[in-house]
Amino acid sequence: CANPHPSPSLYFPDGKVRSYFQGLYSHIQYERVGADVTMKCGSMDWDAAVTWTANGTRDMDESHLNGSYLILKNVDLSQSGQYSCYEGSSWHLKYQTYLRVGTPPKEPVLMCRSNNYPKGFYCSWHLPTPTYIPNYFNISVIHGTKDMVCEKDATPKNRCHIRYLQLFSTVKYKVTLTVTNALGKNFTTLTFDEFAIVKPDPPESVVAKPVPNNPRRLEVSWQNPSSWPDPESFPLKFFLRYRPLILDQWQHVELSDGTSHTITDAYAGKEYIIQVAAKDNDIGTWSDWSVAVHATPWTEEPKHLTTEAQITETTSASTSSFMAPPTTKICDKGAMVGSGAMAVCWTAGLVVAAYSILFI
Repeated sequence: CANPHPSPSLYFPDGKVRSYFQGLYSHIQYERVGADVTMKCGSMDWDAAVTWTANGTRDMDESHLNGSYLILKNVDLSQSGQYSCYEGSSWHLKYQTYLRVGTPPKEPVLMCRSNNYPKGFYCSWHLPTPTYIPNYFNISVIHGTKDMVCEKDATPKNRCHIRYLQLFSTVKYKVTLTVTNALGKNFTTLTFDEFAIVKPDPPESVVAKPVPNNPRRLEVSWQNPSSWPDPESFPLKFFLRYRPLILDQWQHVELSDGTSHTITDAYAGKEYIIQVAAKDNDIGTWSDWSVAVHATPWTEEPKHLTTEAQITETTSASTSSFMAPPTTKICDKGAMVGSGAMAVCWTAGLVVAAYSILFI
């Protein structure tokens, strides 16, 4: 069934949950999925003549009526909505309620992490499955015997942050999250050391580019995560992984300092995918991987035919194609008779020679 009524997540520092929910409507009724629901028509007697509608658009079938009572068996999410009861044929409204079908909350998922050490840490939470009705969350943070304030973030919605009051403390933190709705409640608790939740954000502005005249090298650079407040006092180390797209196996390099590295064993001409992770030098865990970047090592450009020898060879070939044949092929000595024939022969030879010189 599609969910026509998504469940919002509410965060209140205090207050009564049910009074809030019931304040949304003059009459509101919360029921669990699968329950049998009975609705009375206000103060009308059981045997009074009444008419029920759902969402103001249809009459309820008589099989759902027991006298003036409306009976819904094994309700599901699709039956959430506004139900109205009218007196007899006058259609005078006697009762109206809003039915919300949902589930009690399951144990919430809670996570706490310090991505800006040593300033503080944040906690975020969500439910593993929707309840389809409003939920109320309450979070408490205790350091030893001291209650700490968890300041609600504007975004994301289910998140708050805590500032460290004392650094390098060996006293554990205890965070308890309680979730309540009109159908039930649940909770979860985390207990941890200050150092255990330190996890930087991934490195930023990762760039990879080829090294000129080096077909097996790639130059990779990056920046510290902007959320890490003091890299001088709390330096980060980095973990680089890379592989050609044609292979599934990664190669790894751990770097104790600096924000750049030259890959020297790349396959020539193959495109690579590259990512970087970060970690405090001494405490905590590795960040998630950075956004992947792609790069291909330098390759030599193909050479064009433009040498002097090639130009000379091309010119000679062009010239020889216009070379005139010898004049002896034009004049057949055996066929010559007298001086007139000789004059014709020399004239033809000069014409052919001139024609050749003109095209050269």
